Amino acid sequence: MPSKKKLYAAFVFIPLFFIACKKNDNSNTIKELSSKNISYGNDAAQKFDMYLPAGRSAEKTKVMVLVHGGGWTSGDKTDFDAFVDTLKKRNPGYAIFNINYRLASNNSNLFPAQETDVKAAIEFILSKRQEYLISDQFVLIGASAGGHLALLHAYKYSSPVKAKAVVSFFGPVDLTHMYNNPANPLVPLLLQTVTGATPSVNANIYQQSSPINFVSAQSSPTLLLQGGKDELVSPSQSILLKSKLQSFNVPHEYVFYPDEGHGWTGANLTDSFNKIELFLKTYVP
Repeated sequence: MPSKKKLYAAFVFIPLFFIACKKNDNSNTIKELSSKNISYGNDAAQKFDMYLPAGRSAEKTKVMVLVHGGGWTSGDKTDFDAFVDTLKKRNPGYAIFNINYRLASNNSNLFPAQETDVKAAIEFILSKRQEYLISDQFVLIGASAGGHLALLHAYKYSSPVKAKAVVSFFGPVDLTHMYNNPANPLVPLLLQTVTGATPSVNANIYQQSSPINFVSAQSSPTLLLQGGKDELVSPSQSILLKSKLQSFNVPHEYVFYPDEGHGWTGANLTDSFNKIELFLKTYVP
């Protein structure tokens, strides 16, 4: 029969054990977290908004990086705010980062400033993996100029992390072709504004800033969403990339909305989100 001293020790130990277990359970409950305007650089434009899901982990939580449009000269991460909740509901296991980048204006922040900002943002986010409890499985989604930047990063950079997939809403892919075959007369002027030159004067900046030039057999699976009546980015841009991806046997999907312009709402936008959800489930399981 145990002594009174041993029984006392046992009764003291048992409650303490359960208290300790309860504390550990609480510490392992990771709650949903959001934070806005986190700086990834010294410039005022170099900020992002962060949406971290509950129960996240550095092993399993995938990352979605959103890149807004605006012709590289305007626009803001808030342009994507209306879609963040939809993306969260459809892709509940993802951490979402909605980024800003420097805009070209008055002969400043010319290409490749936007490209380097996207790269810097992704590197910063990756460096915070353990703090944010996110994995190294990154997906990029961009619209218009943001689609261009998402594609460019996905194809051009594989370090420190290679994009698992990339989604582009009507993003330019071949800037020289776009300059020479504009959807409207203002497009060449816009390209001169953001590059500081014409293709004949500075062919290199057009070449280095065109996603299509960095496609290889190892390129990330790609989803292209394009309107047939786009008055800014001709459907020929997406078709050129579709053909290039096909030639390298890169997994891809081209979704064409014949009666849509440079952006859409309603049933076709719902369809686009359906396509994105299925695409990510297929290529980033």
